[in-house]
Amino acid sequence: MEALFSALLLLGLIFVVLGLGVWIFLGLFAVSGIALMVLLGMDISRIGTIAANIVNRYGSAWELAAIPMFIWMGEIIFRTDLSNRIFRGLAPLVAHIPGRLLHTNILGCTLFAAVSGSSAATTATVGKITTNELERHGYDRALSSGSLAGAGSFGLMIPPSIVMIVYAILAEVSVTRMFAAGVLPGLMIAAMFSCYIVLRSLLNPSLAPVTAPKRGAIIYLHSVVDLLPVLSLMVIVLGSIYSGIATPSEAAAVGVCAALIVTGVLRQLSVSLLLQTLLGAVRTSAMICSLLIAAALLSTAMGYLHIPSGVANTIAALELTPLTLILVLTLFYIILGLFLDGVSIIVMSLPITLPLAALAGIDPIWFGIFLIVTIELGQITPPVGFNLFILQSLTGRPIGRVALDALPFFCLMLAGVGLLIAFPQIALWLPGVLYD
Repeated sequence: MEALFSALLLLGLIFVVLGLGVWIFLGLFAVSGIALMVLLGMDISRIGTIAANIVNRYGSAWELAAIPMFIWMGEIIFRTDLSNRIFRGLAPLVAHIPGRLLHTNILGCTLFAAVSGSSAATTATVGKITTNELERHGYDRALSSGSLAGAGSFGLMIPPSIVMIVYAILAEVSVTRMFAAGVLPGLMIAAMFSCYIVLRSLLNPSLAPVTAPKRGAIIYLHSVVDLLPVLSLMVIVLGSIYSGIATPSEAAAVGVCAALIVTGVLRQLSVSLLLQTLLGAVRTSAMICSLLIAAALLSTAMGYLHIPSGVANTIAALELTPLTLILVLTLFYIILGLFLDGVSIIVMSLPITLPLAALAGIDPIWFGIFLIVTIELGQITPPVGFNLFILQSLTGRPIGRVALDALPFFCLMLAGVGLLIAFPQIALWLPGVLYD
């Protein structure tokens, strides 16, 4: 019970500090330092030595090199017209499916997520094209914004995902296995979204107005040409990882080079573009790496206080079944998602929840996918749903209205969590085939 009390005290202190508006990584540093000084009586020099060792350990972690590279690749794609090409390429392909252009939200986000790794970038890049086009063609605004809010979260699930790399580093599991484990769950949820759009459109055809699609082989040839740059990047990055030719970090560097070549071929490469993308990548990478170091210090402080093992033993004494534990953690992560972004949720909670999962015999790869899907739910829940804020700025609709639009897709993702729990092999089959 003492460990549980310390954990609650520490979590309460974290929320108090963050509630004051302190930057998350500074807040985690402060809470860790206070815990070590007050509860264990450590002096500042000892805490400084611990922090320096953590910085040195993470600074030399080769896996971390993938984060700025993937972010830079996403920035390059975000600032070019590849999103326009994705829409143009997909539009003829979905013209005969009930729901028609609404599927460009789902398919566009799926494709962009496979070369971006960021939920916010996926939502913003695809949304800046599809929201205007769908409104211009008279599509239902609620279904349009809701599907984009849900599909934008694919940036967390479909590899290469920045959040997956963060989880893999903290949980000390293979990044490539995590990437492979995310493929089928991501495609499953995308298929659920598209099936929902088909069903709604069949029940109410006015949601997706019928337009006379252009026909002919030349139209489909243009579609292939428009999609070719993004598809080539997907093949280069993911193909090199899954074939074993390159590590994720090496594949990320190759992806950046390929993205620069593509923008050069499209005559969009310039010094200004390079500077903008580099600055964007540096800002985002510095934020994520600062959070990782702060989280490592918090994990160390919890370790000194014996919080993870103590909480694990306390919950183990309750004799919860693995299913009950997962259901409790699902509710826990949905609540955290109301207030925090995905990276922050992982770095704050993993030191406690991962030992619990291990004690219950839950596979850490599966647990990572489960965690990421529950974090996706937080992207479309107020008050701090980042995809909702992006859509509010894109559509001009009130945040509450956008949240209601996204509610059906929140429920579908929750159903996806249920399927993952019922059928763990959805996440574990592909890593087993590729790497066992």
